[in-house]
Amino acid sequence: KVENLASLHNIHVRTGCFCNTGACQMHLDISNEDIQRNLQAGHVCGDNIDLVDGRPTGSVRISFGYMSSFEDAQTFLNFIIAIRLSKSDPEIPFQSVTKPTTESVPDEHLAFNNADKLSPILQILDGELRNIPSETETTGSWQPPEPEAESIRAAVSETAVPTCRKGGKPITVTKIYLYPIKSCSAFEVTEWPVGNQGLLYDRNWMVVNQNGVCMTQKQEPRLCLVNPSIDLKQKIMVIQAEGMDPISVSLEDNTGKEAVICESKVCSHRVKTYDCGERIAGWLSAFLGRPCRLIRQSSDMKSKSHQKNTKGLSPATNISLSLVNEAQYLLINVASILQLKEHISARLKEPLETEELIRRFRANIVISAPESFEEEEWAEISIGALQFQVVGPCSRCQIICIDQQSGERNKEILQSLSAARGRKTNFGIYLMNQPLRSSFSDILSVGSQVLPVLKENTEIQPPTSSEEKCSG
Repeated sequence: KVENLASLHNIHVRTGCFCNTGACQMHLDISNEDIQRNLQAGHVCGDNIDLVDGRPTGSVRISFGYMSSFEDAQTFLNFIIAIRLSKSDPEIPFQSVTKPTTESVPDEHLAFNNADKLSPILQILDGELRNIPSETETTGSWQPPEPEAESIRAAVSETAVPTCRKGGKPITVTKIYLYPIKSCSAFEVTEWPVGNQGLLYDRNWMVVNQNGVCMTQKQEPRLCLVNPSIDLKQKIMVIQAEGMDPISVSLEDNTGKEAVICESKVCSHRVKTYDCGERIAGWLSAFLGRPCRLIRQSSDMKSKSHQKNTKGLSPATNISLSLVNEAQYLLINVASILQLKEHISARLKEPLETEELIRRFRANIVISAPESFEEEEWAEISIGALQFQVVGPCSRCQIICIDQQSGERNKEILQSLSAARGRKTNFGIYLMNQPLRSSFSDILSVGSQVLPVLKENTEIQPPTSSEEKCSG
C-alpha cells in the first residue's frame, strides 16, 4: 500500500523482503517457524499479504545515493506527511506536527558551501514529535490489526445464516460490467452469460508490450480509452477508440496449428496465451504510440493458483480464472460508493460524479444495499440461480486514481480512500462462482435480487463514526 501511494508522488521504493529472506528474518525477528506459517497462510514473494497474524511480513526501503539531493529528501518527507499525518486524519493533529522553516543551515553540517542555493528544508522538530499522541491515547484502547491473511480468505461458515431484514428494501443488482481486454474500458450490459471463468469473455484478452509483458493502466493510462464490446450474434469483439477506425476480432478460439502458444504472466501467475495477429497489433500500437500486441488466453488453460487463498471452497471445486489478478468477480456497493464520495468531495476542488467513481473501481457487479460496507460482512451470496462465495476484500492500487473517461490521473482518490477507511485501501469484495445444481441457464441480470449470507456471529449495524468504519 505504501508502494502504491509512493508511486503517485513519483517516488520509487522497494517493499517486501528485497529478495533477502535472511535479512528480513533478522531485522523483523521472524523465526523459521514463522516463515513456514506465512507460507501456509498463502504468503509468497511479490504478493499483497503485508500482515500475517498481525505481524509484518516485510518492510519498506527508500534509498539515497550519490545523485540524491535535499529536494529528494524534502519530497519524501512531504509524502509521509501527506499520507500519514494528513489534515483529514482525526487521530493526529496536523498543525502541531510540522513546521516549515527557511532558517539557514550551519556550514559545518554541509559537505559543500552552496547553502544559499538550497531550497527551504521541511523540518520535524524532536519536541513536536514527542507531542504526537500515541495510537493508544487517541483511540482509548489499542487492538491488534486484523490479520490480512485471514481477511483475504473469508471462509463460508457451516452455521452462516441468510441476512434478515425487517422492512428493509431488497438488495438488487444495478449494473453489470465486463472487461473483455484486461485494463481497457468497461463494457456495460443488462444481462450476460456466466461461464466457468466468470462473466463470459471477461478479461479473455490483454495488451502486452514488445517484450511480451502485460500492460495495465499503471504503465499506460490511455488503455482506459480503448473501448471493446462483444457482439454475441456476430461472434466478434469490436474495439473502438477516438480518432481510430473500429476494428473487430473474432470470438472464435484460434488455437489451431497456426497459433503460437506462449506463456505470459498475470500478477505473478503463468498463463497460456496466443497472439491475435499483426492487424490488431498495428491498430493498438498506432493508438497508444508504442509497440504492443493483443494476446488471448488459450482455451485449455485452467488456473488453480488462487485456490490457496480461497479457504472454505469445496476441494472438488475446479476453479478456473481468466486473466484476472485475484478472483472471477469483483462486487461493489453503491451505498459504499456514496459514503466514500463524501470523503473525496471534501478533498477535491471539483465535485466527483457517482457514475465516474463507480467506473474507477472497475467492478463486475454493482449492487444497491441499504448500508455502506455491509458487503464486507457477507460470507456468500445468491443472485437468482447463481451462488457466489466471498473470498475476501479487494485491496486497491493506483488505478482508481485514473479517470476512466479521460485517462487523467488524480492521486487524491487513493489517498482519500486510505484516509476514509482508517489507512486501509480495501474497497469491494471478490467472489467465486460455485457450481450450479440447476437446469436453469447461467445468466446474470440487472434487477436480480441479491440474497447474502452473513459470516458466522456477524451482525450488520450501520457505523456511527469513522473509527468504527476502520475495522472494516
